[in-house]
Amino acid sequence: MAGVKYVDATRIYPGATVPSVNKLNLDIPDGEFCVLVGPSGSGKSTALRMLAGLEDVDLGAIYIGDRDVSNLPPKERDIAMVFQNYALYPHMSVAENMGFALKLKGVNKTERDAKVREAARLLDLEPYLDRKPKALSGGQRQRVAMGRAIVREPSVFLMDEPLSNLDAKLRVETRANIAALQARLGTTTMYVTHDQVEAMTMGHRVAILKEGGFLQQVDTPRNLYDKPINSFVAGFIGSPAMNLRPAELVPGGAKLGNIVVELHADAEAEAKKANLSKVLLGIRPESFHVGANPDSGLELKVNLVEELGADAFVYGELTGDPEAYEKQYIVRFDGRVPPRINDVIHVEVRQGEEHVFNPDTGARLGGAAQDVFNRPEA
Repeated sequence: MAGVKYVDATRIYPGATVPSVNKLNLDIPDGEFCVLVGPSGSGKSTALRMLAGLEDVDLGAIYIGDRDVSNLPPKERDIAMVFQNYALYPHMSVAENMGFALKLKGVNKTERDAKVREAARLLDLEPYLDRKPKALSGGQRQRVAMGRAIVREPSVFLMDEPLSNLDAKLRVETRANIAALQARLGTTTMYVTHDQVEAMTMGHRVAILKEGGFLQQVDTPRNLYDKPINSFVAGFIGSPAMNLRPAELVPGGAKLGNIVVELHADAEAEAKKANLSKVLLGIRPESFHVGANPDSGLELKVNLVEELGADAFVYGELTGDPEAYEKQYIVRFDGRVPPRINDVIHVEVRQGEEHVFNPDTGARLGGAAQDVFNRPEA
């Protein structure tokens, strides 16, 4: 096993004027499960394919362990890849699919069969070893693809959106199985997804890319959620998304609708140092206190209520906000007592749970986000 390191790794496709991955610097320690996430076009799959040797590294370098693999063919990189579409051979049985790479390497049949059966035991595939892929469910096919990677005993596992073809329930089950399997094997893993819930529930650390292949932040899921380094990360991580709105700086804090939100002292000091008259104020749906005094709470008119059982998410427009309907506030309620559409509710912001950003640059103001950026430990 080995760690992975990207050093200013850049990919510019022929005919393109801008890079798809732009000077990526990312250090993945040996044994870590790192998830690469971002919107469509952010370069996450390209970054994975560069590590696999399926895309060129135009500038910079990529290391697996101490080896610079930037110019090595895929077969010499000691990696195993799990694809989105499984890529199984339809005419081969499950056992033959799982052992095919070993057969190509010249591994004898006895050793090959032993490794296939061990992988099948880990993945609960023993009853299906003689079946063809067409006789399997989507989840079973995905496990076969995982088994084919496991038997090779590579230094690094690469997974490119492996759950995207599964239904919602199976996706939840399979992501838990993959995370548990990786913890058991201890193999360095890079996992690409567009689903931030998948990223937050599976990764030891999560790396977030923005359009153009720019790395924004890499950290533990908890630190990404609590201390996003900029407004892009703040708006991307979290479901539902963080409420982000411009707010005028006034004595005592930032003016939001009919209330003034008290800010962290260091955030306020940084805003004043930058000569800002406004800040971008971020509040997560669960950071509102419901049932506030009408004289002091933020007034919202309810347009939609999503009832999810234990929780309810209420979408409301801020009175007097010209963009009220397009940019509604989302508030988490107790699912047993949600308001109704057209109700007027009053909510307060829980002190100390606000996030403050520079409206011009998007950079976080205050807090210690810079201390957790690119930190490998929890």
